[in-house]
Amino acid sequence: MTTGPLPRAQQGAEPQLLLTSLLGDFWYWRDEHIPSAALVQLLGEFDISPASARAAIRRLAARGLLTVSRSGRTTAYGIPARTSEVIIERTHRMLTFGTSAPGWDGQWTVVTFSVPEQDRGLRTALRSRLRVLRFAALYDGVWVSPHDLTGPALTALRELDLRSATVFRATEVPGETGSPVAAFDLEPLAREYDGFVERYEQVLTGLAAGLISPAQALRTRTELRVDWRRFPETDPDLPAELLPADWARDRAQKVFLQIYDRLGPLAELRFRQVLAATDPALAEFATHHDSVKVAALFAELGDRHPAGDTPFEQAAEARRLDDARRQ
Repeated sequence: MTTGPLPRAQQGAEPQLLLTSLLGDFWYWRDEHIPSAALVQLLGEFDISPASARAAIRRLAARGLLTVSRSGRTTAYGIPARTSEVIIERTHRMLTFGTSAPGWDGQWTVVTFSVPEQDRGLRTALRSRLRVLRFAALYDGVWVSPHDLTGPALTALRELDLRSATVFRATEVPGETGSPVAAFDLEPLAREYDGFVERYEQVLTGLAAGLISPAQALRTRTELRVDWRRFPETDPDLPAELLPADWARDRAQKVFLQIYDRLGPLAELRFRQVLAATDPALAEFATHHDSVKVAALFAELGDRHPAGDTPFEQAAEARRLDDARRQ
C-alpha cells in the first residue's frame, strides 16, 4: 500500500523526542529492554542517521530517561520504573485535551508583582513560570488567568523567593475598560490549529482509501503525536465564554484523535517489523495504545498519580521553562 507524500511534522522533531514518543506509544508498562540496534533502526524510519540515533539514545540514558542493561556485546535500553504512570497521565491529557472547554465561575486569578530593573534574571524566571502555568500578561506587572491557579502561582513565587508580589482572585467590572481576555493573543494559536487541520485531513482521506502503509502509519502517527502535544502546553484553554465563535480547536482535536486511533494497528505492525529484525521474540510484546486503552489505564491509576519527581517529569518541566524563556 502506498500513497502520496504525507504531512511532515511542522518542525522536524529531534531524535530524543521521537524516541520517547515511540516508546511512550508502544512500550510502556514493559520491563524488557530493547537492543540499541533496534532503537537505531526505529529512528531510521524518520530519516535519523545511525550516528544521530546513537547520540540521542546516549543522551536520554545520561538524563535518566532510559535505563541501560548489557548482555555480552549487546547494549539495551528500557523505560525507568515509575515512568509508565507519568506516560499514561500525560498521554491521557494529550488525548482528552480540547474535547470541551472548561467551565468558568467568572473569576480571574491575578498575579501582580514589582521586580527592580536590575533583577532581570528574576523577572525572566517569574515570567517563564507564569507562562508555563498559562497566565498571560495584561500589563507588564499584571498577569491573569481565568483558571483558579492561586496555589501554583503562590508556589512559583515562594520558590523564587519573591516577596513583592500578590496573588488574588477577582471579577471583571463591566464597563468601557479593557477586558482581561485581551491579554491572550489567540490569533497565532488559531492559525496553528488551522494549519494542523490542513496538514492532517489528507491522512484521513488516505485512510479511507486504504492507501497508507505500515511504515507511513508509524511515521505519521508519531509525528502527529509530536505536533499535537504542543497544544496542551501552549493553549490557555480558555472557558467557552471567552473563546471566538470560530475557534478551530474542536475540529483539530477530532482530526487528531481519529488519526491517532485509526493508525494504531498499522503503526504497531511496523514497530514490530522493525524490532523483529533484531529480536523476533521481543517484537511480540509491542502494543499500541488508543484512546480507549489509555482511558482504561488512566482509570486504573487511582491515587498513583505522578508527583513531579521522576526524571521524565523534571526533564519535561525544564523543557517547558526553556521554551517559555524564548517567547
